[in-house]
Parts: sequence; C-alpha cells; structure tokens
Amino acid sequence: MPLAVGVVGGGRMGSGIAHAFLIGGSLVRIVEADAAAGDRARAAVEKAVRASAERGNLVAGAKEAIGRLQIVRTPADLRAADLVVEAVPEEPEIKHAVLTAISAAVRPDAVVATNTSSLSVTDLATAITGPERFLGMHFFNPVPASKLIEVVVGQQTDPAVLEQAQKWVAGLGKTAVTVTDSPGFASSRLGVAIGLEAIRMLQDGVGSAQDIDTAMTLGYGHPMGPLKLTDLVGLDVRLGIAEYLHRMLGERFTPPQLLRDKVERGELGRKTGQGFYRWDD
Repeated sequence: MPLAVGVVGGGRMGSGIAHAFLIGGSLVRIVEADAAAGDRARAAVEKAVRASAERGNLVAGAKEAIGRLQIVRTPADLRAADLVVEAVPEEPEIKHAVLTAISAAVRPDAVVATNTSSLSVTDLATAITGPERFLGMHFFNPVPASKLIEVVVGQQTDPAVLEQAQKWVAGLGKTAVTVTDSPGFASSRLGVAIGLEAIRMLQDGVGSAQDIDTAMTLGYGHPMGPLKLTDLVGLDVRLGIAEYLHRMLGERFTPPQLLRDKVERGELGRKTGQGFYRWDD
C-alpha cells in the first residue's frame, strides 16, 4: 500500500510538500478550510506535477499522480493518514491550535510532523496526544528541487519514529540531516545569520544587493545569494525567525533596521513583487 500523507496548509510550502510526496508515489490529502484556498492549492500542485512529468521525473505520468491528490476541509478527513505534516504559518499559537486539531483527528499510531523552520519542536509537541510520535520535518523552498530535509528530534520523539521519518525522506530522493531540538536548528540558525549580515552590509553601503549575492554565489559556491534567498523565503518570514532567535540566542540575531523598514512598507520579496530585488512574473 502506498504511504498516505496529510498536509495541513496548502500554501507555497504545503503545496510543495504535497508535490514531493505525490511524485514519490504517495496518496496525498491537503487540508484547506477555505474553498478558494483549496482551489489555489490544487492548481499549484497540478501545475507542478505536470512540470515534473515534462522533465521526465514521473514514471506513471501526471494524470496518475494527480489522481492521488485530494483537497479536504478538516483534519478529520485525515483519519487514514500514516503521516501528517503541518505546514501553516510560523506563528506558535496557530501551530499549537492546528496540531491540537490534528492530534484529535488522526489515528493514534499516525506520525505527526511540523514543518517549522525555527520553533521548538519540544514545545509544539505539547499539543500532541502521544508526543513520542511527533518530530520536525523541515522542508526547504522550493520543495521539489531541494535535496535536503532537516529532521528535528524533540525531547520525547521515539527513535523508531525518527528512523521511519528518515526512510520516508530517502524515499523522496532527498537527504535527511538529523538535529536535536534547539533554536533555529542547524539550517535556519546558519542561514539567518548569513542573511542578516548581508542585510547589514547592504544597509551600510558595503555593496549592492547583486554584488553581495554574487560574492557568495561565485566566491563560496552558494546556489543563491543571501539577499535573493531572503526575497524567496519572504522578508516577513525571515524577520519573524530573526526576532525569535534574538529572544532565544541574544544580540547577534538583532534584525537590521532595513529589514524592519521593508517589512513595514510591505516589501516582502517575491510574493509581493518587491524585496531586495524587483520580481516581475
């Protein structure tokens, strides 16, 4: 039987996670309470699956993969899921509420994962009945192209659940890095540190956004510069993570004023068309 996966939240990350599991052969249900949001999620996933088929990444073709996708309205529709991934906004209160609803709805042996990029997995586990079945599965944007998933182990995560999650990651053709629960884990902590320093350099007039980014892509082999990556992630998302890390780890994660100013002006990156770069789709 194919793996049955539930994804709660069908935004950019949620639809990407759904896409990855679909092309990996899973049955996927996306939970979106709003009908319009559900339609957008379906359209995004179907478009991505067809693109994967055109690139030759699907054995059975796009139609078969899309046939394994359903859009549902509530976590109660995920009773058959083996794995449920929460992919809602990076706000502790929202995640706690959603995880509580998931925990009440799914089978007691279903694995529940959070896609958080920085919040404490151990803290989020308090929303779960049976916290030993809970862990972090931090996917990277864009999900289908990314080769990495950061698996985060909470204080109560069962080693058998960790082992199963690592197997699922391998089944997606991706590599798992396993880290213990700590502020920002490994990837966000390092990525935000570089991103914030790049913003400070731009703020101080050290160089243009393009030149700062090129220094990292050509000088250090990064696939994308830190300022362009911040645009892709979302300046509001990066600010939220920086504020959390600032509270948890101290002054070295103080958000630059330039970042605060851009978020206040609504210059959030690719999703609004303007960040450190102009995005014309």
